[in-house]
Amino acid sequence: MATHRHERVRELLKRAVCEALRREVPVGDAGLICVNDVELGGDLKNARIFISILGDAAQQRAAMALLRKARPLIQEHVAKEVILKFTPRLRFSIDDSVERGNHVLRLIEELEKEQQEKGSSVP
Repeated sequence: MATHRHERVRELLKRAVCEALRREVPVGDAGLICVNDVELGGDLKNARIFISILGDAAQQRAAMALLRKARPLIQEHVAKEVILKFTPRLRFSIDDSVERGNHVLRLIEELEKEQQEKGSSVP
């Protein structure tokens, strides 16, 4: 169970990383990068940033390479924005939960269409 402080730090990190991405990472080749969530270690020394990248596979690869390259700048920005004893080491991971959710919704819609077609064809 996360403490109130833990939740506050997660939210502060999320906002600071969003702001750093807006400033440091150009949208052009990398597509649009959105921060979905932040997972913090218990000691607040490591943070895993879950991002989604709107774009094709090539843009996603380019965005991840760009994030790895810009990580020190983003880390520096976060250190200035979020005052902690230790600034968490940032790691970026692609969050595909939105895509999985959309896939599930499409499957549900297909099942509903099949049920309607079966229901309307029976006299």
